[in-house]
Amino acid sequence: MTGRVAPHGSRAVRPAKEHRAGRGAAIKATNPRNWELWAHRPRVLVFLAVWEPLTLALVAWAIAVAKPTTGIDWVRFGILAACATAHIQLTRRQEERRRNRLATVFIDLTGIWIFPAALLLPMGLTLLLIVLVGAQRWFNWRRPPHRFVFTSFTTAAAAAVAHWLFRLLDPTGLVALQDHNSVSEFGYLLVAGVVYATIQALGTAAVLALSSSTRPTPRTMFGTTTDNLLDAGTVGVGAINAILLVYLPPAIVVLVLVSVLGNRLAEISQLQDDAQTDAKTGLLNMRGWSEAAARAFERAQRAGDNLALLMIDLDYFKWINDTYGHPAGDEVILTVGRRLQKIVRPADLVGRFGGEEFVVLLLDTELSAADRAAERVRTAIAELEIRTTGRRGAATTITDRTTSVGVAVYPDHGSTLDELLHAADAAVYEAKENGRNQVRFAVTPSQPDNVEHVRDGADEADSAAADRIAE
Repeated sequence: MTGRVAPHGSRAVRPAKEHRAGRGAAIKATNPRNWELWAHRPRVLVFLAVWEPLTLALVAWAIAVAKPTTGIDWVRFGILAACATAHIQLTRRQEERRRNRLATVFIDLTGIWIFPAALLLPMGLTLLLIVLVGAQRWFNWRRPPHRFVFTSFTTAAAAAVAHWLFRLLDPTGLVALQDHNSVSEFGYLLVAGVVYATIQALGTAAVLALSSSTRPTPRTMFGTTTDNLLDAGTVGVGAINAILLVYLPPAIVVLVLVSVLGNRLAEISQLQDDAQTDAKTGLLNMRGWSEAAARAFERAQRAGDNLALLMIDLDYFKWINDTYGHPAGDEVILTVGRRLQKIVRPADLVGRFGGEEFVVLLLDTELSAADRAAERVRTAIAELEIRTTGRRGAATTITDRTTSVGVAVYPDHGSTLDELLHAADAAVYEAKENGRNQVRFAVTPSQPDNVEHVRDGADEADSAAADRIAE
């Protein structure tokens, strides 16, 4: 399989679970009655029933109108097939590890070889290369057959459109590349590359959106910024590959080494993201948040700036899981995380503390601004209307959720980041014990209690005065 790969399922199923099931389960799945395909949501099946015949028809048309295959076409096909095979076999273990860590978009670097084939080869040979690459991928990992079909058809359709468009813009197929037309040729490659990547991205995003039991986001459908940069880089290297294939074919061997190195860098980047990101919300996890917050705290200390720390705990969250089910609880967590990201400034740090708790570090924020910010958070969460499903799958909307917020400000409530965390956490517990749905400030060393620093849901005048943090 090439390009972007999406796991199909009623929910975005982690490949790691399939991996643990063993290859015996994959062999059993070759019986059509046992295919994972039939367990998916009807809307996914409808989409595939429309998408795949359309892509097949497009590929068939591209083959029918293609020019006759020449000897140089076969030579180029042989070079690309050999390099793609070397790439797949040399990176097999790395690719497997990368796949097993992902639940959504997976960027397959074999586009380095498919894209130049789309530009230069007749569609029949390009399709043969896609099948050759996909068959090796399937043999290595034995994913369900319908994934192989979907990804191969989508990649072939993207290749067919890119081929047609590039040949329309440059009928010579890079043969007439000279200094005077290099800029225009670059533009043609860029347009073809954008079209090739976009078709694959849209097909994969549609499957992910239809498969998900929660509201899809751009991140879950199209991947992270890193994923898209990797995809763009893959297409870019593929364009360089096409130029080398025309003017200096032996140099393509160097790109095999580049592809292996690219796999290693992609795995390292993914490991770093996994170590610092909460899989459910896309926010920083406590490790990632703590490292970023520690750096921000050191800068604030050197500059003599204030910092504010908000500890946010959703009230009666267990009741949501017990009443509506854990998928609904996941949707609440995801929606609250998105809302927090919209409320705060881009430089502020939002993280998931664990369970139903979130933590926010507000940069250059003193006591009164932290007060307004915390109230803004409380009221924003109370105003959420979270559309999800109940235990029996019926649509439902969760509203009027309350939140307890603890606030600690540097240097008033602590001289270290750990002291601020403990102070804000203690303030949250005090808010819980005093009725929930309120903001509590941490106790300062000289203050016996914090009665004067309380906001609750009844304080509507103060709620109306709560400004957005960025303002």
